Amino acid sequence: MSGEPREEEENAAELKIGEEFLKAKCLMNCEVAIILEHKYEQLQHMSSDGGADQVSQVFEKSQGYVKRFSRYKNPDAVRQVRETLSRYSLHEFELCTLGNLCPDTADEARALVPSLVPGGRFQGDERIDKMLNDLSLIKKFE
Repeated sequence: MSGEPREEEENAAELKIGEEFLKAKCLMNCEVAIILEHKYEQLQHMSSDGGADQVSQVFEKSQGYVKRFSRYKNPDAVRQVRETLSRYSLHEFELCTLGNLCPDTADEARALVPSLVPGGRFQGDERIDKMLNDLSLIKKFE
């Protein structure tokens, strides 16, 4: 027992989400929606009957899900959201969670992304409020 490596418990509040997730590139729902829409269009062009036989039920359900839960529809707005959130030195997990859920207040953001606790990278609510305001401006002008 003493010679076995001890596995650390995962905890999103402390960004202990597993090494593979810390290194992974995450996508927001709106980014996945754009990718799947592009793939769908490719399948339609490749098939003489509209591509219906090449699209699986899983593909259709996945596409429907990300379309339904995407907060941003315009590809330029999607790019702006990622660029804006990237300026705040967020981890991919945090960036995508905030981009997907679009909290309105710093308290709501911390409830959804517990690693945004004061005293860490975000000293007080001002920086979180600025970030959320930047996101709301993108949505407003989309």
